[in-house]
Amino acid sequence: MGTREDIVRAVLSGREAGTRGDPPTVCPYPRASALRTAWIRGYVETRRPATPPDDDE
Repeated sequence: MGTREDIVRAVLSGREAGTRGDPPTVCPYPRASALRTAWIRGYVETRRPATPPDDDE
């Protein structure tokens, strides 16, 4: 399998983990791996931005 395919699979796997609500510690790739970076990128894409607090109170 080519590197590009591996990266796409890692991103998709990270998205699936984020959608399921898994903690980021379930990432199957070692710290120094580009695939870990791709997995985390996919994971983060599933997180919703925090709603800013209301200053009208």
